[in-house]
Amino acid sequence: MKSWPFRFGFIVIGAIIAIAYWQFYLPGQEEPEQVFIPAPVIEPNVEPVIQHPVTTTPEELKSTEPLIDPEEPLPELKQSDPPVAEILAKLFADQKLERFFILDHFIERFVVMVDNLPRPQLPATHRPLKKTPGKFLAQGERDQLTIAPTNYKRYTPLIKMWAALDTAQVVAVYKRLYPLFQHAYQELGYPKAYFNDRLVAVIDHLLVTPQLTGPVYLTQPKALYLYADPDLEALSA
Repeated sequence: MKSWPFRFGFIVIGAIIAIAYWQFYLPGQEEPEQVFIPAPVIEPNVEPVIQHPVTTTPEELKSTEPLIDPEEPLPELKQSDPPVAEILAKLFADQKLERFFILDHFIERFVVMVDNLPRPQLPATHRPLKKTPGKFLAQGERDQLTIAPTNYKRYTPLIKMWAALDTAQVVAVYKRLYPLFQHAYQELGYPKAYFNDRLVAVIDHLLVTPQLTGPVYLTQPKALYLYADPDLEALSA
């Protein structure tokens, strides 16, 4: 069994891959303007036991020093947008954040996205990434309708951005900002739950997603595209 530090790093990178997967594979549709709307509150019935506690070593704190002053207290969640945007700008060096990210309520959006990934749908109003530019491309007709290979080129800038990330810094920043993620998760309606446990469960869920090889067949019963394979269509968000 892998050690927890290794697993933790894999989990965070898995979350990044999950976001890219969600952007990359699902057929794009026209969506409304992104406006953050808090999700409904759901009270848990049983107080859970923390399974995957987040701990930070002095070395990890020091590793975030170029991005976050380790002596600087974290902002309140409601005032976290400007400092989080500044941290992201340093983490994604030389990238135009506004091209990819929705920066208002970023922490809350990330938490809502993670919580909803195993569910059938992910509300567009809650996602932290902007819709990929360009139109979703399909080719063929009727029972031969597939995702066009050229469609994947739309995601090249996003994939390059993820690939350029410093994994150790991503992990350290997540752990440093963890109190904000936890606060957002509690405000989402889980006052006694632990966000990192949810993140681990979601990544475990995503890891069993089938690998797509060959043409991906679609149907278009109305305006929207659906996967022709009912097993793919039944997968979570």
